[in-house]
Amino acid sequence: MAEPPGSAVPLPVGLPREVREQLAELELELSEGVDTALQKEPRNQTSAPSAAPAPSSSKYHRARSGGARDERYRSDIHTEAVQAALAKHKEQKMALPMPTKRRSTFVQSPSDACTPPDTSSASEDEGSLRRQAALSAALHQSLQNAESWINRSIQGSSTSSSASSTLSHGEGKGTSGSLADVFANTRIENFSVPPDVTATTSTPASSARPAAIDLPPSGIVKGMHKGANRSSLMDTADGVPVSSRVSTKIQQLLNTLKRPKRPPLKEFFVDDFEEIVEVPQPDPNQPKPEGRQMTPVKGEPLGVVCNWPPALEAALQRWGTTQSKCPCLTALDVTGKPVYTLTYGKLWSRSLKLAYTLLNKLGTRNEPVLKPGDRVALVYPNNDPVMFMVAFYGCLLAEVIPVPIEDAGGQQIGFLLGSCGIALALTTEVCLKGLPKTQNGEIVQFKGWPRLKWVVTDSKYLSKSPKDWQPNISMAGTEAAYIEYKTSKEGSVMGVTVSRVAMLSHCQALSQACNYSEGETVVNVLDFKKDAGLWHGMLTNVMNKLHVISVPYSVMKTCPLSWVQRVHAHKAKVALVKCRDLNWAMMAHRDQRDVSLSSLRMLIVTDGANPWSVSSCDAFLSLFQSHGLKPEAICPCATSPEAMTVAIRRPGVPGAPLPGRAILSMNGLSYSVIRVNTEDKNSALTVQDVGHVMPGGMMCIVKPDGPPQLCKTDEIGEICVSSRTGGMMYYGLVGVTKNTFEVIPVNAAGSPVGDVPFVRSGLLGFVGPGSLVFVVVKIDGLLGVSGRRHNADDIVATGLAVESIKTVYRGRIAVFSVTVFYDERIVVVAEQRPDASEEDSFQWMSRVLQAIDSIHQVGVYCLALVPANTLPKTPLGGIHISQTKQHFLEGSLHPCNILMCPHTCVTNLPKPRQKQPGVGPASVMVGNLVAGKRIAQASGRDLGQIEENDLVRKHQYLTEVLQWRAQATPDHMLFLLLNAKGAPVCTATCLQLHKRAERIASILCDKGHLNAGDNVVLLYPPGIELIVAFYGCLYAGCIPVTVRPPHAQNLTATLPTVRMIVDVSKAACILTTQTLMRLLRSREAAAAVDVKTWPTVIDTDDLPRKRLPQIYKPPTPEMLAYLDFSVSTTGMLTGVKMSHASVSALCRAIKLQCELYSSRQIAICLDPYCGLGFALWCLCSVYSGHQSILIPPMELESNLFLWLSTVSQYKIRDTFCSYSVMELCTKGLGNQVDVLKARGIYLSCVRTCVVVAEERPRVSLTHSFSKLFKDIGLSSRAVSTTFGSRVNVAICLQGTSGPDPTMVYVDLKSLRHDRVRLVERGAPQSLLLSESGKILPGVKVVIVNPETKGPLGDSHLGEIWVNSPHTASGYYTIYDNETLQADHFNTRLSFGDAAHTLWARTGYLGFVRRTELTAASGERHDALYVVGALDETLELRGLRYHPIDIETSVSRTHRSIAECAVFTWTNLLVVVVELCGCEQEALDLVPLVTNVVLEEHYLIVGVVVVVDPGVIPINSRGEKQRMHLRDSFLADQLDPIYVAYNM
Repeated sequence: MAEPPGSAVPLPVGLPREVREQLAELELELSEGVDTALQKEPRNQTSAPSAAPAPSSSKYHRARSGGARDERYRSDIHTEAVQAALAKHKEQKMALPMPTKRRSTFVQSPSDACTPPDTSSASEDEGSLRRQAALSAALHQSLQNAESWINRSIQGSSTSSSASSTLSHGEGKGTSGSLADVFANTRIENFSVPPDVTATTSTPASSARPAAIDLPPSGIVKGMHKGANRSSLMDTADGVPVSSRVSTKIQQLLNTLKRPKRPPLKEFFVDDFEEIVEVPQPDPNQPKPEGRQMTPVKGEPLGVVCNWPPALEAALQRWGTTQSKCPCLTALDVTGKPVYTLTYGKLWSRSLKLAYTLLNKLGTRNEPVLKPGDRVALVYPNNDPVMFMVAFYGCLLAEVIPVPIEDAGGQQIGFLLGSCGIALALTTEVCLKGLPKTQNGEIVQFKGWPRLKWVVTDSKYLSKSPKDWQPNISMAGTEAAYIEYKTSKEGSVMGVTVSRVAMLSHCQALSQACNYSEGETVVNVLDFKKDAGLWHGMLTNVMNKLHVISVPYSVMKTCPLSWVQRVHAHKAKVALVKCRDLNWAMMAHRDQRDVSLSSLRMLIVTDGANPWSVSSCDAFLSLFQSHGLKPEAICPCATSPEAMTVAIRRPGVPGAPLPGRAILSMNGLSYSVIRVNTEDKNSALTVQDVGHVMPGGMMCIVKPDGPPQLCKTDEIGEICVSSRTGGMMYYGLVGVTKNTFEVIPVNAAGSPVGDVPFVRSGLLGFVGPGSLVFVVVKIDGLLGVSGRRHNADDIVATGLAVESIKTVYRGRIAVFSVTVFYDERIVVVAEQRPDASEEDSFQWMSRVLQAIDSIHQVGVYCLALVPANTLPKTPLGGIHISQTKQHFLEGSLHPCNILMCPHTCVTNLPKPRQKQPGVGPASVMVGNLVAGKRIAQASGRDLGQIEENDLVRKHQYLTEVLQWRAQATPDHMLFLLLNAKGAPVCTATCLQLHKRAERIASILCDKGHLNAGDNVVLLYPPGIELIVAFYGCLYAGCIPVTVRPPHAQNLTATLPTVRMIVDVSKAACILTTQTLMRLLRSREAAAAVDVKTWPTVIDTDDLPRKRLPQIYKPPTPEMLAYLDFSVSTTGMLTGVKMSHASVSALCRAIKLQCELYSSRQIAICLDPYCGLGFALWCLCSVYSGHQSILIPPMELESNLFLWLSTVSQYKIRDTFCSYSVMELCTKGLGNQVDVLKARGIYLSCVRTCVVVAEERPRVSLTHSFSKLFKDIGLSSRAVSTTFGSRVNVAICLQGTSGPDPTMVYVDLKSLRHDRVRLVERGAPQSLLLSESGKILPGVKVVIVNPETKGPLGDSHLGEIWVNSPHTASGYYTIYDNETLQADHFNTRLSFGDAAHTLWARTGYLGFVRRTELTAASGERHDALYVVGALDETLELRGLRYHPIDIETSVSRTHRSIAECAVFTWTNLLVVVVELCGCEQEALDLVPLVTNVVLEEHYLIVGVVVVVDPGVIPINSRGEKQRMHLRDSFLADQLDPIYVAYNM
């Protein structure tokens, strides 16, 4: 429809080359008014030698700087102010860390650079190739402080040596010293290489995440003292000292954050229990208005002219019948030549034809489609004013209401059409052809639009009206004439209804104010469908029989001087322009020496309210005064859709002094107070008047918020107008209408002043001396930050004044505010030139931040640069602000550079919490007693009361139980191992297991020459061989240590962990399979570890049939049975000792809880190497006699259905799995429930489905699993979780009896204060927690304050301590560190425990809550809720955060975030997100992540790292290994797509 803004149009060849280049650039600069003059001098200096003679440009400089006015009026004043402000900043040295970017996200190959900016930059596949190069380049690139790179850009040197030298030589001492301080104060376990153990399968290409990994730092075992071996400068991974690139940047970031923030500290507010964050209190020194209350200002009376028509249609009838040959409207072709002139006669006859057609030829006589008063859409392109004018007047004559709209397709326009009840759209034939069609030729139904009937209004389709048919032209009344659309700040479109009398009165007022006389020629460059373009160019012209020459936007793009040439050629008296048109004419004027503007008596500048209109008008005048332009001809005006023309400067008398200017203090303006700026000229705003109130009108200024109270004379407020000429309502929106169109001003006491209703104009300003009206800002462009108001246009002007030539397109800058954390935050978005370097862009961005901070005293929250031509455009080429804001908030803006400054802007965070001096444990206890709270403790069933069966009395050891079973039930099947197809590949009866264990024992004695008590590492894939080897070790009296085998495809990462466990456990021998034995000794293995020093390796594939002389029997049950090694999520490798007594107690507790006996079958899909997973896989079946169906989790990767189909096929009642397995099924089978049904998989048999875990239950995962598989019979009550820790592998397990797991919602804010506050479902900031199963028989837990070791009350958050017969007997360490042992395994409460029970510390935070449910014992049931691991928590701002809570918030923010992990580094919060979308989206995530963490957790993110999927390490239990991630990040090993350092 309207020509697309990017379409290329051939440039006139006659122009000099330089001008042509500048015009080509203008293509992109199409904005609604940007002062290119602001930047004149630098541009002239940098441009190529001009082809035009030089004197003209020097004359231009003279002309501009000359003149006797105060130099502050010069148009380049803003540039000077900004340069001065920046110079001031330069004195304070400031080093901003530059973001790190993978090159594929921004590199443009030379061929790309030449393509027009509409094309996207680098393609995806190129990106991956560049990655290698980028890495090496990025490693060389080091950061400098602002000083050095500003100097470098001035000298033009681009050597990186000077850059790196600032760090290596210049600041050597300082940097390392400060880094050392930082490291010395951080708590970190530091060791060299972090090896890991990876699952035994190679991952199929389809799955993005590499196989699960357990990653401990090497050489660390739990027994090691935390403080030991802490060097002042830590080494990580490959020996890179941490003061590498990343840490240097973090250090720089910390240094910049030390700068003081803007508001004083007293404005922070106290964090109360029920706190809601408030905006800081106002500054006591802020300026306040001191004037008297203003009185409404009247315009001159509207003169009564005898021949004024009774209605506008009557004027058309008069000229159309009496002066039919007079020209009315001239349209131009693409080159700017007149192509058609519509006469008044033609306009009248064609409008008449259209009116007749609309009323009589659509539909039937009895059922006409249109009735008078119906609304009709007018869809016409911007280059066809003639067809539009005919359609508009045709509608008026037919008494239907025209609604002119912009291009078809906008959803918000659809809302307007729907609310106006429009069913008919008028358009041209050409336009209709251009609309998108469906396959059968119908016009596409646009999104959000009502169903429309399209009518073509070209003459040939219209019926001539019969001679006797006359339109009904009545006297103008309050009935609606037309509806003008307006877009609000939020992007919604509303229709302002204008009555016939208002339309007529407005034309009369404009005629009088502009002193129009019949037959004058007017050049109109504005949009003729709305605002001043419509009022002057379509309505007032008919009233006064003017001749309008309409210059469309498309012509302005190819020939910016066309409107000046039209004024010259037609000797036009009046021209209607915007600042943009003045700027374009100045850019292109050199080749037109002979144009004369002496005929102009009025140059109406319709956006006179913009901050840059002063300088545009001045510059245009100084350039064109020599072409006859009279200074008094420049007439700024102010308009709004609601109030129509608010004020206009009348044409002046030649030689009279020009009106004065107001030089206002920006600081005063931000508080809505008028203060003449005296002190600091940098932060001054010069505004010009927009003339006087309209004839017949009255104006007052009221406060924009709250009741319409009249302002004081020195106060800025909203301009309200009362006259017959404004709009009368927003169509169909009664509530908003009342507030805007029917305002009765009130005085300070709140009583109404007069009874005349006023219309709010949406413009803020004041009435100055001599009743001149000054407009300061549009309400739509208002940014309200911390109680101050800033004008988006002012901020744009400041941004433009920072030399942006090389970096961004002028005129493509958007400024808006978003609400984050209870205040508005300013966002600046600009389009970056394709040839701008990273360095230039970053330098420009940091300077813009400094300039805005200095001049406006306000911080910018986010500054983003997007690729050229990607910001949403309005139909006339300006930036669509509300859509840009929407893209920003949705994460679809795709910036190529971004800088966030939350640390400087966000000043309303709650005060950091100061820990209170400790209240002693005794006082806590007394406090609880007084409050009637019980001590938070809970226990499982008492083992003493449970019937003992013979088995337990007779056999103390698991080996004895196995021998007894081999005799009593030799053929009873204990184990069944399945392969990926679900077929049994290996089984073991009681006798088979016993026999094979004997053979292993004999081989250990013969080949291994082992003695009782030697440690043996078992290295097997999950299966029955592992179980056999385990019992073989027990038979031989050796201590088995199960270890996950290394991953053949990933030896370098996984073998060192195996090696470490072998070394730490001092294993005398390794039992394994032939395949793995070859792998241990392979060349690849030798590259990762020293293969010559393995202990004896025995393969157990071919066992000799040899009887064991005797089976070992331990002398006491306290003897060691096996070692359980595991890597915690914080990267700690810990081995715990399990005695024979603990093993029997553990098996017994599980047997009782799950009611396991010989006739039962359970299915296990877990890793069998440590914790409860190992116990279920290897121990429980032998003890309880039930049959275990073993499903190795890695088999699910080739057959997702395996686990569920096994459960269904064997009708399993109890099954155990890990979170990773549950997640695989949820993600992989969630949308295949029908396939499951077709395969006959039903889960109605399942009574318990237990997730084995050592973490807070993942409620969302278990819920979605239950919901998804409900359709195949899974009971919603079946799914539950376990809880165990290193000191006790099984504390809770749901089991078969007892109440269902309970859920509670707790308040996240209280949790951070280590308090538990229960809230209702749906409460803001609430967290859903699930009970972790039921406490096992014989287990007691108590909740303890980890600092004072005193017991806590019910529903208090503390560390979970456990006492049970199956607690491990201690850590197995190289240095047997007794203190740690005693602390973790044998510790007592500091108070209130008369029995002096020995407790083990789990290291997990949780709470106990008594429920209304009844436990099996008949008592009320106590539920245990696990909140998270103590050593994973983050201490920030004195509060305790659980990483998972922050990660959950972050994962929700954008569809492309696959996974997320957080950790802290030197008090900065680092968020790592995996991006599963395209790399263009990487930078979209930075503001979204920062926003959500601020909103939901009151924390400022320090660093956002965007990485590829699968980078965040996850162990075999599906837990994130955050410390490992942190080490990799600091050692620069993540190959991030983007790293943003938030300022």
